[in-house]
Amino acid sequence: MIINTSTAACQGTAEDATRPVLRARTWADPKNRITSQIAGALWEFPPAVCGKHTDVISLHNSKRWCMTAYRVFDKLQETMPRRDYLDHGVQMRMANFFFDQKMESMPDRGQLDKFEEICAQKDIKGVRRDASIVKEHKVNQKAGVVDTYQHLSPVIDTDAYMNWLRFVLVCKGAVMETRRINGDLLSQEEELLAEYNADAIVNATGLAGLELAGDASVYPLRGALIRVVNDGKMFPKVTEALAVTHDDTRGEDEDIVFIVPRNDNTLILGGLAQPHKYELNLTLDSPEIVRMRERCNNFVPGLENAEYDPDAPLVQGLRPFRGSNVRVERELRPRADGSMSRIVHSYGQGGAGFSLSFGCAGDVLELIEEMDLGLPPIKMGRSQRQQRTL
Repeated sequence: MIINTSTAACQGTAEDATRPVLRARTWADPKNRITSQIAGALWEFPPAVCGKHTDVISLHNSKRWCMTAYRVFDKLQETMPRRDYLDHGVQMRMANFFFDQKMESMPDRGQLDKFEEICAQKDIKGVRRDASIVKEHKVNQKAGVVDTYQHLSPVIDTDAYMNWLRFVLVCKGAVMETRRINGDLLSQEEELLAEYNADAIVNATGLAGLELAGDASVYPLRGALIRVVNDGKMFPKVTEALAVTHDDTRGEDEDIVFIVPRNDNTLILGGLAQPHKYELNLTLDSPEIVRMRERCNNFVPGLENAEYDPDAPLVQGLRPFRGSNVRVERELRPRADGSMSRIVHSYGQGGAGFSLSFGCAGDVLELIEEMDLGLPPIKMGRSQRQQRTL
């Protein structure tokens, strides 16, 4: 199987599950970070801070997927202390979301609806809406913040987590193969299945869905984060996530504030969401990066004194988006001989990869079970089970 790491991690032990083969061009490396390591990795109830997930079906499923991931991450940090043998990098931290007008007064009810849905989720802990949160975090009064809420969120140190996840997969018997696949998977599906003696192929390749799934709607959303030292020496140590969500009604592309502790010593500052930008050529002197730093500095006084992380002051990557957002479904096209394909797709998660990870993985496994039952593929809907009963 060619499968994403979260999906493989859901499969149980090597003794009671098919041994997956994970095939990738590159793997997580602290010296040469891949997109998963560069990600902000703050769990969010959708739509996320970057505000780019808008498809109705995708949003409906994302709310279910994100809650699966929340429960998994919460249980993980509860049952496995971070420094017990191998640090998984997951912490539950308070995440604070700020607004420059009351949510009830916004021209779009999206933020209010999102907050009300968060309140309705019994598994999300520590939900509180209180304007005094602004003063508690010493937010700059000139930022104009008048409304805010908070809740506990999984926050992930991506370097530690990716290393831990790979360790788990190897322990489960997974085979990690460094190799690139070119071209449409459908045209080479039977050869790949035979080569690996596999039952299914899972395409969880992000932007490569453009080529491997023949999906012309796939495009990058370039992002970047500044990393600064968060040891309490140059400014008061930040221990909670602080975020201002992108507001489509303002007509501004650069309005995100994203201040999140990556770990106990590193703070990340963002954010940036640039569609259709493939080049990873940003520097600390790039105008959009300078403006990004200024937004964060202006939001929390003292951040202007922060020293850059000496190892990686700026990281950048390409979020994998698509026209109708997340795709978790079986290959709908038949093989050349007319038989059903045994490919399952999971890509287009954009900037919400960690938030949706285990939820999407669970659906992937259900879709593989459908194939084993001989059921024909159906187009992705609000729920695969609901679609089957219609």
